[in-house]
Amino acid sequence: MINAFVVVWRESLEALLVIAVLLAWIARQPEPAPLRRGVWAGLGGGLALAAALGVATFAVQSQLQGEALEVFQAGIALTSAALVVQMVAWMRRHGAGMKRELEARAAGAAGATGVALVTALAVAREGAETVVFLYGIGLEREAMGALAPWAGAAAGLGAALACAWAIGRGARRLNVRTLLRASEWLLLAVATAMLGHGIERLIGLDWLPTLADPAWDSSALLDDGGGIGRVLADFAGYRARPTGSLVVAYALFWGLALLALWPRRARPVRASAA
Repeated sequence: MINAFVVVWRESLEALLVIAVLLAWIARQPEPAPLRRGVWAGLGGGLALAAALGVATFAVQSQLQGEALEVFQAGIALTSAALVVQMVAWMRRHGAGMKRELEARAAGAAGATGVALVTALAVAREGAETVVFLYGIGLEREAMGALAPWAGAAAGLGAALACAWAIGRGARRLNVRTLLRASEWLLLAVATAMLGHGIERLIGLDWLPTLADPAWDSSALLDDGGGIGRVLADFAGYRARPTGSLVVAYALFWGLALLALWPRRARPVRASAA
């Protein structure tokens, strides 16, 4: 449930911020009404595209069984983890200029139709990521209960709407930059859980060796079968008795994630010789 909450909250907040930026830009235009209708049409189109992806994903799953289904679900889990890293790294590098970029795209668009297309693509991207992430999270529904991810998703959407409302009202204590940075680490924790789920499925299929089983046993300190350990297991992929392959996968994942998030220094521009 916590995983679904974090994912939907972050993705919905990004989509709402995109819409807010576009609406603020439209309010400064000489004829805002058609452009505003374009935004709402684009929002509907983006949501429809995301919903179509969800339907297609479950349609593919319904045609698979046995090992093919296990491979498909493992692939979705691993893809979800990789997408989280890519999304967080992209936002870290381009988030500061996102407002200017969106306004430039809207200004270059051909009227209301162009604005609708800009909105649809932005919303569809966030919606598609949400669909993939929720599917990856939903693979654990046997452990969490069938309704838990949906309850978390609904709560996440509500939290995103509340945050967007507070930002729109000019809440002084709500720092958007700090909020998004904190959510990056929460998303990476969720991605770790999805990665672990995918790796364990591949081990179960004998596609990966265990290397060591277990690599260690910390169940005496913190068992993953209940209490805080179970929460950490569901949310961040904690295992009291991890296999060696899982430890290696986690180490590689966080190494790549930290490398992707590491701030890059701008290269000095050398003046050309006269």
